[in-house]
Order: sequence, then structure tokens, then C-alpha cells
Amino acid sequence: MRVYVPLTLSRLAEAYKAGELGPGPLTAYAVTPALREWYVSDDIEELEYAALNRAALASLRLVAGDPGAARRRVVLAADVPDGAAVSDPDRGLDAGALGEVRVAAALGLGKVAAVHVDSEDAEGDVAAAAEVLGAADQGDDDARFTVDGVEDHELLWFATQEIAGLID
Repeated sequence: MRVYVPLTLSRLAEAYKAGELGPGPLTAYAVTPALREWYVSDDIEELEYAALNRAALASLRLVAGDPGAARRRVVLAADVPDGAAVSDPDRGLDAGALGEVRVAAALGLGKVAAVHVDSEDAEGDVAAAAEVLGAADQGDDDARFTVDGVEDHELLWFATQEIAGLID
């Protein structure tokens, strides 16, 4: 099963130095039954892209909560055995938890398939979105527009061999 783990660049650096992301449990995003129902598609690539975008929003929340973090969203794509990532059935109808899963154990970097990171060009928009994320959550339409605008920036794909260059 492919899972998408939201991070910040500093957390990516910590994982790289440790050789794993953890300890568990880890919050990640994946193609869950609730995500399938919400997205209304049978195309697995579209569904995985939706899960990636859910993880990118969670990464934005991590950036917003860490004033020292670089203003770039980071998502690790990793492969875990089926059953290693479990969704909470009690949160299945919670729109904020769509696609959310828990991975019980630490993830070795050998399981990472790729890293997705904002380009430097996105930093201004990510910073602005991080600043107003709380207001957007409270229903402020202007803030929601700013947060939604970050989705205009596609996350760039990096191979695991490129992690060292991303965290320098």
C-alpha cells in the first residue's frame, strides 16, 4: 500500500540522519474507502493524487505550527505492507480525516519511493497560507482562498537519492 507522510524539511532532515521516520505511530494519507467515496473515482492514479494532496495540506499544518520550518510543504511517498496502515473507522465521515491512516511502526527510508517538495517559488504562498490557516479553519473566506491558492503549486518529485540535496 502506498502512503503519503506529511513532513517539513527539518523533519525530513531528521529522518534522513536517523535512516527512518519514526517512531510510530505515524499519521499518513492513503487511498481509503472514505477517500474513494468522497473523490468518486475508480482511477487509482487520481485517487493517489488526492491522497497526496491531503498529505500536502497536513504538511502545511505542520509548517504553520513550526515558525522555524522552511515555508515549503514536504510529503514522503512510501510503500508499506497491506494492513500496516489503518484508518480510524470512527473518523470515516470526518471531512478533515479523509484518507488519513496510522502507520504503527517507524518507516525505514528504504520503503520510501519518492519525496514531493514545493519549489522555492512556492515559499511566499506557503508562508501566506500558513499564516492564515487558523482563520481559514474558522470560516474566513479570504483566508480559505489564500490556503486553497497553495494548491496551484504542484509538488516537485524527487528520488530518494536526492534527499541529501534537499536538506542542505
